[in-house]
Amino acid sequence: MSLIITKSCGLDIHKRFMIATMLCRSGEKTQKRFNRNEEGILDFKSWALEEHCDIVACESTSDFWVPIHDTLSKHVLVIVGNARDMKAYDHKKTDKIDSEFIAQLALNDMIKPSRIFSKSHREFRGLVRLRHNLVQKRTDIKNQAQTILSSEMFHLNDVLTDIFGKNGRMILSGICSGQNLDQVLDKLTPNVRKKREQIKQVFERELSQNALFKLKICLELIQNIDDQISNLENEIFSYAYQNYKREMNILISCPGIGELSASILIAEIGDFKDFSSGDKLASWLGIVPKVYQSADKYHNGRITKRGSKVARWVLTQIAGAASKKKTSTLKEFFNRKTKTIGYQKAIIALARKIVTIIWHLITKDEMYEDETDYHKGDIQKRKIVEILEITVDEGISIINEMFAVLNKKDPDVT
Repeated sequence: MSLIITKSCGLDIHKRFMIATMLCRSGEKTQKRFNRNEEGILDFKSWALEEHCDIVACESTSDFWVPIHDTLSKHVLVIVGNARDMKAYDHKKTDKIDSEFIAQLALNDMIKPSRIFSKSHREFRGLVRLRHNLVQKRTDIKNQAQTILSSEMFHLNDVLTDIFGKNGRMILSGICSGQNLDQVLDKLTPNVRKKREQIKQVFERELSQNALFKLKICLELIQNIDDQISNLENEIFSYAYQNYKREMNILISCPGIGELSASILIAEIGDFKDFSSGDKLASWLGIVPKVYQSADKYHNGRITKRGSKVARWVLTQIAGAASKKKTSTLKEFFNRKTKTIGYQKAIIALARKIVTIIWHLITKDEMYEDETDYHKGDIQKRKIVEILEITVDEGISIINEMFAVLNKKDPDVT
């Protein structure tokens, strides 16, 4: 860091308040407590500027640091450090000691700044993570519905591959609403209607009223979450294509990557050019092994799992999909690795390889080309509806014009 630091401020941020410690090279120390609200943050800003503070540092605790960073970043250097890195230094644990400790690290330039995304990109990433959480909640409810059916010894999953697919939901909704089984079966797709007799055998056992009541609630919750996920995906794809159209097209050209996974990677990684190499990006994502070295002994451990959990999750999903693509270089790589290190580790190795590939493609602005005869088919992209943004004054003007038209008298009417 080229900045000469003579006075630093360390923040220990909590949900309702924050402890600030101002340290000087001369050894002077000042501690204050501020409320973590709009008034308290403005008071802290005024105090930091009055004290001519060179740097403000804090831990990346949840999203508590966001309003503080956005308020101060235009006036003083704000560093948000990784909490795990700071805790590597041993010290006693109280709020005041934490605040002073962070100030000491900042004063001695011992905090590595975390990457801070713009406000609009943080909001975009928030949509992606909310969708991820909703998918997890939906899975929990589906598992609960499976438990209800299993407890009643109602084994519909022996006949249908996915009981929560289109046909499965139609069957479950039908029995919950008391419809005739033959009428429900007539509405199913031709492939499933071939299993008519097998489905009837499953329905020889009736579900209890209590089970039907609980199952109906689960199905309604699943449908509601599906609708909200669809709304989120429209917002996610709209932002991704408007702001990262080229990156989306490059990522989609790779095996195993679709529109959704491409959007998630962009949301979690941001600007790929922030990293000097694909290996640095893989390290930031926590998909590289831990290294232990002492004297002549060298050992690789499990992956570090630093960085975004959502990014690592989607990368393993991408690697799993890419490993199944026929006649592709990635599948050949996966098959070689599987023979030596096993399936699970081979998936992680493939995920890391994909990270280095997409870093190279995006930084070099190139589309994916496979050395084999592999060719990715066309992906049916989601239709993006652009939302027209208007100001408040324009909105009021439109409403006034509407009222004027409605109140206008028809000259033909007496």
